Amino acid sequence: MRKPLIGIVGNLLIDQGGMFPGYERAYVNNDYVQSVAKAGGSPVILPLISDYEGVKTQIEAVDSIIISGGYDVNPLIYGDEPSQKQGFLCPERDEYDLMVIKAAMELNKPILGICRGLQILNAALGGTIYQDLSQIGGCYIKHVQESRPEVAGHSVEVVNGTKLYDILGEKVTTNSFHHQAVRDLAPGFKVAARAKDGVIEAIEKEEGFVIGIQWHPEMMARKDNEIMLGLFKKLVEISNKGD
Repeated sequence: MRKPLIGIVGNLLIDQGGMFPGYERAYVNNDYVQSVAKAGGSPVILPLISDYEGVKTQIEAVDSIIISGGYDVNPLIYGDEPSQKQGFLCPERDEYDLMVIKAAMELNKPILGICRGLQILNAALGGTIYQDLSQIGGCYIKHVQESRPEVAGHSVEVVNGTKLYDILGEKVTTNSFHHQAVRDLAPGFKVAARAKDGVIEAIEKEEGFVIGIQWHPEMMARKDNEIMLGLFKKLVEISNKGD
């Protein structure tokens, strides 16, 4: 039986030193690759390209998509101006992600957005983002932890009745490496999880399998966290069904 092909959106890395300073490399963090493989899928890295037909061909070739983490999303995408807290931007990644989401929605492919992947998913489909957590009143939890990536940083409460609840249960502890968060939900989405300070930690589309999560489950799944591995197993299962 053929293993489902799980496309993992790549990143652009610019060498800062060595033999080729300024050299551009296409890559993904190995935790994504190994978590998909561990869950029974066949990981496929999707390098950034700039023409829509090429992107659509990439998305047609895989059974589902993981929109990986990365740099901040350009606020101009969701109609905002950059604040003083806006971080580094990668226009090539923004452009590519928007095309990936468009193609995936057209082709009804399952999507799992992780960290930045959640944010660009929400922005691409009509939502907005807090450019920095300091913009959220009452945000008191440390959302950029200073510990190993596989270590849980805070708890997350999952909304009963959501697809995510069926996968994770009522409450989980997650790692946390973000300074931005969902502000206004994109049409057709609902909140699937929150931190105790009210920050949105996950969203999902009411139809199909389109889920975005704010933490990095791949970093925890790689270290034998079975709960987080369950997210990837569910994506593989859905991909097998062709839903």
